[in-house]
Amino acid sequence: MKILSWNVNGLRAIYKKGFLNWLEKCEADIICLQEIRANKNQLPNDIVNPNGYYAYFNSAKKMGYSGTAIFTKKKPKKIETTFGLKRFDKEGRMIKVIYKEFILMNFYLPQGGRQKENLDYKINVYKKIIAFLKENKFKNLIIAGDFNVAHQEIDLAKPKQNKNNTMFTLKERKQIDTIIKLGFIDTFRKFNKEGGNYTWWAYFAPKARERNLGWRIDYIFVSPKMGLKLKDSFILSKVKGSDHCPVGIEID
Repeated sequence: MKILSWNVNGLRAIYKKGFLNWLEKCEADIICLQEIRANKNQLPNDIVNPNGYYAYFNSAKKMGYSGTAIFTKKKPKKIETTFGLKRFDKEGRMIKVIYKEFILMNFYLPQGGRQKENLDYKINVYKKIIAFLKENKFKNLIIAGDFNVAHQEIDLAKPKQNKNNTMFTLKERKQIDTIIKLGFIDTFRKFNKEGGNYTWWAYFAPKARERNLGWRIDYIFVSPKMGLKLKDSFILSKVKGSDHCPVGIEID
């Protein structure tokens, strides 16, 4: 089974850039999307009802902002779109699909703000996620999405210049530490310990992607039990259309 996760930076925008062609060729069983920035009724029918997939959307109350979606070939037993945090839920930042064999949660974590104005909000969301993971760590659990944190120095091109900046503060990085200490596996790092592997390149930095001045802020974590089924994890850095690229895993 192949699972992909991608912050598309606007589903309507990426639709115009050939998203459906990519979807047809990617051979994924499940695709988690973040930052869809659209309500269901604003989307073309072939996105709402994509060929070969069931599609589920959790749009933000605010128009053109945030939001998540999951495309899956296998219909889940249950779908959930609330996490118990008022602002987070209003922004459509989580969608959960429940199967007999496993649970998959797709997250779009808040960025935190350039001036750290939303950092407390972000940390509170992490605390809620960590409490959930602690309670459910013995289940077959997959957590995918844009976590808006580069975990270690190896996870961004310029760690020294960003050590006090949002997405790389010690406070944020400690949240990922805690997830891993609970036994959850950073799937990409299980297979690849090298630097230079990024998932986001800032649109405001000149030719950041061409120069590979990026950050690894998109992750797929799996519970220890699910880790036993893990076959591969990868970053699809050549896939264009967004300021992020897809990340993925293969599970037996």
